[in-house]
Amino acid sequence: MKDIAYSVRVTGRVQGVAYRAWARAEAELLGVRGWVGNRDDGSVEALVAGPEARVEAMITAMGEGPGAARVTDVWTEPADPDGVPDGFRIRS
Repeated sequence: MKDIAYSVRVTGRVQGVAYRAWARAEAELLGVRGWVGNRDDGSVEALVAGPEARVEAMITAMGEGPGAARVTDVWTEPADPDGVPDGFRIRS
């Protein structure tokens, strides 16, 4: 089965609540690859790639976030899974 990828943007109280570390741990549990990082506007952005069901599970989880987060919206846009390296890293 071919991998899929999505560019994801999460808004709300998602910075200063360990969202990026949580997202990396969640991605490792789900077996997806990509990255997560903070944006200057206070949101979090990510690129998530892998098997469809796992990517969808990650996006659903990102809508909840860690306990201290308060997610208000999650926007997704299809992306190219080719070239997304293995692993999941935190961008600063």
